[in-house]
Amino acid sequence: MQAIGIDLGGTNIKTALVDYHEGIIKQFSIPTEADKGVDHVFDQLARVINQASSYTDKPVIGVGSGCPGTISLDRKVVSYPPNLPGWQVENFTDRIYKLTGLPARAENDANLAALGSSRFGIGQEFDSMIMLTLGTGVGGGIIFNRELYRGTTGAAGELGHVIINYDGPESNSKAKGGIEAYLGQRFLCRNAVEKIRKYPDNPLYTNFYDDFSKLEPIDIHKQAQEKNELAIEILSNAGRMLGYAIVNFVHILDIRNIVVGGGVAKAGDFILEPAREAAKERMLPGLLDGFSINYENLGNDAALLGAASLAFESFGNL
Repeated sequence: MQAIGIDLGGTNIKTALVDYHEGIIKQFSIPTEADKGVDHVFDQLARVINQASSYTDKPVIGVGSGCPGTISLDRKVVSYPPNLPGWQVENFTDRIYKLTGLPARAENDANLAALGSSRFGIGQEFDSMIMLTLGTGVGGGIIFNRELYRGTTGAAGELGHVIINYDGPESNSKAKGGIEAYLGQRFLCRNAVEKIRKYPDNPLYTNFYDDFSKLEPIDIHKQAQEKNELAIEILSNAGRMLGYAIVNFVHILDIRNIVVGGGVAKAGDFILEPAREAAKERMLPGLLDGFSINYENLGNDAALLGAASLAFESFGNL
């Protein structure tokens, strides 16, 4: 059984042909060309779906897509996605079916990363888990008893916007002091620059003082690997904030297996070990049994695998 998984972004449409047993068979990518309008983006989606379908001799049962914007509870309608000019309320599944003949479903991309981890990654070990994706923003997904928990309208899992400091820094969210303001890629670097400016002899200053906008988490990670104490401290502070947020998630949900992925998470234990320590310091003792924070190394493939899993579970009679 094979399906097509899509990650619809404002710049590129990433696509994978996925086998239910073997995982990703082949990946494809084409420009979204979002500035050319809604109809053109759907034409681009159809183009890459047909390209993926033609790569296999086996039947393709359907399409799952990670989409920005608000997703309806039935996973058919996408509303007002950012970075896709001209989109308002679009019946995603009807338009894909008319263009390709394949049934489709849409879902939040962080939810699909959680589903991908649960079906193909480290999350296979857990019946229930909380997934956090640390990238440009901070996304979340909740797996409960092997199923994606979506809440009453489909919007559950916005974990990056849980406030841990009501008077803290801002991010792209109205939730000032949310975890995204500390762990989102741009915001982690913004917070780091405030500290780096105090240490003009540090390589993080001398390498970037002429344009701190070029500083990225990978640069801080590389310096931490070189035993740069300032870099280690910056990542440790971010990790502790992550740990405090995780305490809230565990206290509310009583789900104790945490899976962390995304580009910022590639710093590994420079972030994750302080997160473990901070969480254990603040968590109720009765909830510590079985508690773990785990790194998902599927990277961007997690969302594509989750998108295909959505198709398998929607159309595969599983």
